[in-house]
Amino acid sequence: MSFFDALFKNRPKGGVAQIKGDFKMLNGYTPRFTSYSGGLYEQELVRAAINANATHISKLKVELMGSARPALQSKMKHAPNQFQTWSQFMRRASTLLDIHNTLFITPIYDIYGEPSGIYTPLPNKCELVQASNGVPYLRYEFANGRHAAIELEYCGIMVQHQYKSDLLGETNAALLPTMELINIQNQGIEEGVKSAATYRFWARINNFAKVEDLADERRRFTDNNFSSESNAGGILLFPNNYQDIHQVDVKPWVIDAEQMRIIKENVYEYFGVNEGILTNKFTGDDWSAYYEGRVEPFAIQFSEVMTKMLYTLREQSNGNKVMATANRLQYLSNQDKLNVSSQMLDRGIMSINDVREIWNLPPVEDGDRRIIRGEYYDASTKLEEEQTDE
Repeated sequence: MSFFDALFKNRPKGGVAQIKGDFKMLNGYTPRFTSYSGGLYEQELVRAAINANATHISKLKVELMGSARPALQSKMKHAPNQFQTWSQFMRRASTLLDIHNTLFITPIYDIYGEPSGIYTPLPNKCELVQASNGVPYLRYEFANGRHAAIELEYCGIMVQHQYKSDLLGETNAALLPTMELINIQNQGIEEGVKSAATYRFWARINNFAKVEDLADERRRFTDNNFSSESNAGGILLFPNNYQDIHQVDVKPWVIDAEQMRIIKENVYEYFGVNEGILTNKFTGDDWSAYYEGRVEPFAIQFSEVMTKMLYTLREQSNGNKVMATANRLQYLSNQDKLNVSSQMLDRGIMSINDVREIWNLPPVEDGDRRIIRGEYYDASTKLEEEQTDE
């Protein structure tokens, strides 16, 4: 069985209806997605920013909560599908969303036509089409030329920078001017290194009346002084008919530090990161700001999209949902961790295992108990006891 068949072979009973045509949106726009990114991921700084987001989003813990679909919960408790772990799935999901601003999540069905997992395909093209029964489908076209269509209601779509399309995100064209500046800067550095490793000079030569003679002398001088065979020592020797010899000092232009900082800030702001996040030099407050501005919005949208995708409205109303969460307390300093642990534990707000998780320690047996310091009393109960004693 091929990878394509593993993802799309088993379908719910009834199969796929015949495609009738494009599904028109309110503005008359037909949603079409293409995976061309213009080499966005090939720039070092951009890849570092995207990877930083993917790294931290991969730490999110995904849980299916509620009593509905116990078989699906059991299958997806440790992995979203048979090919990936949850960490790998979330990393890929974050990367695709940052590069394309649109992320497709498709269900995987077992031999009985029941959902058994999820996957994030990367099609060359995706269209929203309408079947003969009026149901909208997502029709994927992949690089190997194969096609697959799945009902829109069974799929999940995550977007960012959404504007014109009712379903899809915009392209990253707004970042292209910054990408061009980065490319020019890299070329300038490369040319500067090449220029620093070469000799350049000018001189005046006497007793030459023809242009052809000057050209011959230039070739002779180059062959005698710049070839590895004739000048292994790297010393230039000038004949006595050369006068006014001057070295040409080439100073290649490169973007100064302040301009380079502005270029970096453009990339950081676009992807919601900063230098501390990229270089892993962040504290608890830095992480909290980054989490609320970048990781948490992803977690909320992912949770909502997955809940809508996997559960019916009745199941959702009964408390069934998908949650993606992270323990932000693990990124506090040791002193802050100690303060939180002592204050939360002895008031019964956290259990022993909750505190151990903050310190990246494994749970212990009977560690879910909550304890309270003995000198704490219920204010109303204590007052009643004192009045009774009087």
